[in-house]
Amino acid sequence: MKEVKIYTDGACSGNPGPGGWGAILLYKEHERELSGHEEDTTNNRMELMGPIKALEALNQPCRVSIYTDSAYVYNAFAQGWIETWQKNGWMNSRKQPVENQDLWKRLLELMAAHKVKWHKVKGHSDDEKNNRCDELARTAIRRLMKNSEIQLPGNLQNDG
Repeated sequence: MKEVKIYTDGACSGNPGPGGWGAILLYKEHERELSGHEEDTTNNRMELMGPIKALEALNQPCRVSIYTDSAYVYNAFAQGWIETWQKNGWMNSRKQPVENQDLWKRLLELMAAHKVKWHKVKGHSDDEKNNRCDELARTAIRRLMKNSEIQLPGNLQNDG
């Protein structure tokens, strides 16, 4: 079974607002970057889209290590939230529907074909691949907004 490393990140300009996600897939000496955007979304949805789109890009079952700086995504697996949500009919501890169920369910469907292990990385630190994913996500937002009249916050503006 092939072993693949996946790094992911999501970003949002406003929450909700325009959002982007980025992913890097690593297999042996091969590296593939993916990114995308949505006009009206949330940061958590973009954090989920990174691993979803990366897993969709795999064309066969793999042993996958996914690296994320999102406590929301990582803790859902590391702390067993997913199992509890499923057992409780996709209701959270406050007896309210779990947010982003559509994406959580899609992620679980995709994970079923692979052996997935989740890893937490510190965001905006010295992890080169995580920083690159953040750049991919922010660039996707700028690309979306390039011809828009909406003014982006200063931390998303640049000439590149």
